[in-house]
Amino acid sequence: MSTTTEIQTSFPVMEAFYTLQGEGFHQGKAAYFIRLGGCDVGCVWCDVKDSWDGGKHPIQTFDKIVADAAAFPGRLAVVTGGEPLMHNLDELTAALHDAGFQTNIETSGSSPLSGSWDWICLSPKKFKAPLPEILPVASELKVVIFNKSDFEWAEKYAALVSPECKLYLQPEWDKAAKNTPLIIDYIKENPKWELSLQIHKYINVP
Repeated sequence: MSTTTEIQTSFPVMEAFYTLQGEGFHQGKAAYFIRLGGCDVGCVWCDVKDSWDGGKHPIQTFDKIVADAAAFPGRLAVVTGGEPLMHNLDELTAALHDAGFQTNIETSGSSPLSGSWDWICLSPKKFKAPLPEILPVASELKVVIFNKSDFEWAEKYAALVSPECKLYLQPEWDKAAKNTPLIIDYIKENPKWELSLQIHKYINVP
Protein backbone atom coordinates (compact mmCIF):
# COMPACT_ATOMS: atom_id res chain seq x y z
CA MET A 1 0.00 0.00 0.00
CA SER A 2 2.97 2.31 0.26
CA THR A 3 3.03 5.35 -2.01
CA THR A 4 6.72 6.03 -1.44
CA THR A 5 9.88 3.99 -1.85
CA GLU A 6 11.57 5.62 1.14
CA ILE A 7 12.05 3.04 3.88
CA GLN A 8 11.47 4.16 7.46
CA THR A 9 12.71 1.97 10.31
CA SER A 10 12.40 4.32 13.30
CA PHE A 11 9.62 6.57 14.51
CA PRO A 12 8.90 9.30 17.07
CA VAL A 13 6.75 7.58 19.70
CA MET A 14 4.74 9.89 21.94
CA GLU A 15 3.37 6.99 23.96
CA ALA A 16 2.56 3.30 23.73
CA PHE A 17 0.25 1.45 26.08
CA TYR A 18 -1.93 -1.63 26.51
CA THR A 19 -5.59 -0.91 27.14
CA LEU A 20 -9.06 -1.42 25.65
CA GLN A 21 -10.01 0.08 22.32
CA GLY A 22 -12.55 2.70 23.32
CA GLU A 23 -14.08 3.68 19.98
CA GLY A 24 -15.63 2.38 16.80
CA PHE A 25 -15.92 -1.15 15.46
CA HIS A 26 -13.31 -2.74 17.74
CA GLN A 27 -14.61 -1.05 20.90
CA GLY A 28 -14.01 -3.07 24.05
CA LYS A 29 -11.19 -5.24 22.68
CA ALA A 30 -7.77 -5.46 24.30
CA ALA A 31 -5.37 -3.41 22.17
CA TYR A 32 -1.82 -2.11 22.20
CA PHE A 33 -1.76 1.52 21.11
CA ILE A 34 1.25 3.03 19.36
CA ARG A 35 0.86 6.81 19.25
CA LEU A 36 3.31 8.35 16.80
CA GLY A 37 4.40 11.98 16.98
CA GLY A 38 3.79 14.43 14.18
CA CYS A 39 0.59 15.97 12.85
CA ASP A 40 -0.10 18.63 10.22
CA VAL A 41 -3.90 18.58 10.53
CA GLY A 42 -4.28 20.62 13.73
CA CYS A 43 -7.84 20.02 14.91
CA VAL A 44 -8.82 22.76 17.36
CA TRP A 45 -10.51 20.21 19.64
CA CYS A 46 -7.68 17.64 19.53
CA ASP A 47 -7.13 15.97 22.92
CA VAL A 48 -3.52 14.95 22.14
CA LYS A 49 -2.00 18.23 20.92
CA ASP A 50 1.31 17.19 22.47
CA SER A 51 1.59 14.71 19.61
CA TRP A 52 1.72 17.40 16.93
CA ASP A 53 5.45 18.13 17.13
CA GLY A 54 7.20 14.88 16.22
CA GLY A 55 10.54 16.33 17.28
CA LYS A 56 9.45 16.37 20.93
CA HIS A 57 9.21 12.59 21.20
CA PRO A 58 11.84 9.85 21.51
CA ILE A 59 12.82 7.96 18.38
CA GLN A 60 12.33 4.18 18.55
CA THR A 61 13.13 1.47 16.04
CA PHE A 62 10.32 -0.71 14.78
CA ASP A 63 12.01 -3.69 16.45
CA LYS A 64 11.71 -2.03 19.87
CA ILE A 65 8.14 -0.91 19.23
CA VAL A 66 7.08 -4.44 18.30
CA ALA A 67 9.03 -6.06 21.16
CA ASP A 68 7.32 -3.75 23.66
CA ALA A 69 3.92 -4.61 22.17
CA ALA A 70 4.63 -8.33 22.24
CA ALA A 71 5.18 -8.24 26.00
CA PHE A 72 1.38 -8.13 26.39
CA PRO A 73 -1.05 -10.95 25.57
CA GLY A 74 -3.28 -9.00 23.18
CA ARG A 75 -2.54 -9.15 19.46
CA LEU A 76 -4.43 -6.12 18.24
CA ALA A 77 -2.08 -3.22 17.48
CA VAL A 78 -3.55 0.24 16.85
CA VAL A 79 -1.25 2.78 15.22
CA THR A 80 -2.50 6.30 15.85
CA GLY A 81 -1.21 9.82 16.37
CA GLY A 82 -0.90 12.64 15.67
CA GLU A 83 -1.28 11.73 12.06
CA PRO A 84 0.48 8.37 11.65
CA LEU A 85 0.52 8.46 7.85
CA MET A 86 3.04 11.29 7.96
CA HIS A 87 5.42 8.30 8.35
CA ASN A 88 6.09 5.38 6.02
CA LEU A 89 4.62 2.50 7.99
CA ASP A 90 5.57 -0.41 5.70
CA GLU A 91 8.35 -1.78 7.91
CA LEU A 92 6.45 -1.29 11.15
CA THR A 93 3.33 -3.11 9.97
CA ALA A 94 5.37 -5.92 8.42
CA ALA A 95 7.11 -6.47 11.75
CA LEU A 96 3.80 -6.36 13.62
CA HIS A 97 2.32 -8.96 11.29
CA ASP A 98 5.40 -11.16 11.70
CA ALA A 99 4.83 -11.01 15.48
CA GLY A 100 1.22 -12.16 15.06
CA PHE A 101 -0.55 -8.82 15.42
CA GLN A 102 -3.65 -7.60 13.66
CA THR A 103 -2.81 -4.11 12.42
CA ASN A 104 -5.27 -1.25 12.77
CA ILE A 105 -4.72 2.40 11.94
CA GLU A 106 -6.59 5.51 13.01
CA THR A 107 -6.00 8.27 10.47
CA SER A 108 -7.43 11.43 8.97
CA GLY A 109 -6.26 10.12 5.60
CA SER A 110 -4.59 13.43 4.78
CA SER A 111 -1.18 11.90 3.97
CA PRO A 112 -0.28 9.14 1.49
CA LEU A 113 -1.23 5.63 2.52
CA SER A 114 1.54 3.26 3.60
CA GLY A 115 1.64 0.04 5.61
CA SER A 116 -0.26 -3.22 5.42
CA TRP A 117 -3.51 -2.94 7.36
CA ASP A 118 -6.14 -5.37 8.57
CA TRP A 119 -8.41 -2.44 9.48
CA ILE A 120 -8.36 1.20 8.45
CA CYS A 121 -10.35 3.65 10.57
CA LEU A 122 -10.74 6.85 8.57
CA SER A 123 -11.71 9.94 10.57
CA PRO A 124 -11.77 12.83 8.08
CA LYS A 125 -11.17 16.35 9.31
CA LYS A 126 -12.33 19.68 7.88
CA PHE A 127 -8.93 21.17 8.64
CA LYS A 128 -7.19 18.96 6.02
CA ALA A 129 -9.31 16.69 3.85
CA PRO A 130 -8.44 13.03 3.23
CA LEU A 131 -6.72 12.01 0.01
CA PRO A 132 -9.04 10.28 -2.48
CA GLU A 133 -6.92 7.10 -2.48
CA ILE A 134 -7.88 6.14 1.07
CA LEU A 135 -11.66 6.42 0.69
CA PRO A 136 -12.30 3.11 -1.13
CA VAL A 137 -10.07 1.09 1.26
CA ALA A 138 -11.44 2.47 4.54
CA SER A 139 -12.90 -0.25 6.76
CA GLU A 140 -14.57 2.25 9.07
CA LEU A 141 -15.61 5.88 8.68
CA LYS A 142 -15.71 7.65 12.04
CA VAL A 143 -16.89 11.25 11.98
CA VAL A 144 -16.54 13.42 15.06
CA ILE A 145 -19.60 15.63 15.58
CA PHE A 146 -18.55 19.02 16.91
CA ASN A 147 -21.50 21.05 15.59
CA LYS A 148 -24.64 20.46 13.53
CA SER A 149 -22.92 21.12 10.21
CA ASP A 150 -20.80 18.01 10.80
CA PHE A 151 -23.76 15.78 9.93
CA GLU A 152 -23.67 17.10 6.35
CA TRP A 153 -19.88 16.61 6.38
CA ALA A 154 -20.40 13.02 7.48
CA GLU A 155 -22.83 12.31 4.66
CA LYS A 156 -20.38 13.73 2.12
CA TYR A 157 -17.80 11.10 3.04
CA ALA A 158 -20.31 8.30 3.57
CA ALA A 159 -21.11 8.67 -0.13
CA LEU A 160 -17.44 8.25 -1.07
CA VAL A 161 -16.41 5.16 0.93
CA SER A 162 -17.19 1.59 -0.10
CA PRO A 163 -20.59 0.00 0.64
CA GLU A 164 -18.82 -2.36 3.08
CA CYS A 165 -17.37 0.48 5.17
CA LYS A 166 -18.83 0.75 8.69
CA LEU A 167 -20.25 4.19 9.47
CA TYR A 168 -19.91 5.81 12.92
CA LEU A 169 -20.84 9.16 14.42
CA GLN A 170 -18.97 10.15 17.57
CA PRO A 171 -19.62 13.18 19.77
CA GLU A 172 -16.66 15.45 20.43
CA TRP A 173 -15.85 14.79 24.08
CA ASP A 174 -16.28 18.32 25.45
CA LYS A 175 -19.65 18.65 23.70
CA ALA A 176 -20.83 15.08 24.32
CA ALA A 177 -23.65 16.08 26.67
CA LYS A 178 -25.12 18.40 24.05
CA ASN A 179 -24.36 16.46 20.88
CA THR A 180 -25.01 12.85 21.89
CA PRO A 181 -28.81 13.31 21.90
CA LEU A 182 -28.58 14.96 18.46
CA ILE A 183 -26.56 12.01 17.17
CA ILE A 184 -29.05 9.52 18.61
CA ASP A 185 -31.91 11.26 16.83
CA TYR A 186 -29.92 11.46 13.61
CA ILE A 187 -29.09 7.75 13.66
CA LYS A 188 -32.73 6.87 14.28
CA GLU A 189 -33.58 8.77 11.11
CA ASN A 190 -30.51 7.51 9.22
CA PRO A 191 -29.94 3.92 10.43
CA LYS A 192 -26.94 3.25 8.20
CA TRP A 193 -24.96 5.08 10.91
CA GLU A 194 -23.95 3.72 14.34
CA LEU A 195 -22.98 5.51 17.54
CA SER A 196 -19.37 5.52 18.69
CA LEU A 197 -18.63 6.64 22.24
CA GLN A 198 -15.22 7.14 23.78
CA ILE A 199 -15.81 4.51 26.44
CA HIS A 200 -12.19 4.63 27.60
CA LYS A 201 -12.92 8.08 28.98
CA TYR A 202 -15.98 6.83 30.84
CA ILE A 203 -14.13 3.88 32.42
CA ASN A 204 -10.94 5.89 33.05
CA VAL A 205 -8.42 3.88 31.05
CA PRO A 206 -5.88 5.32 28.60
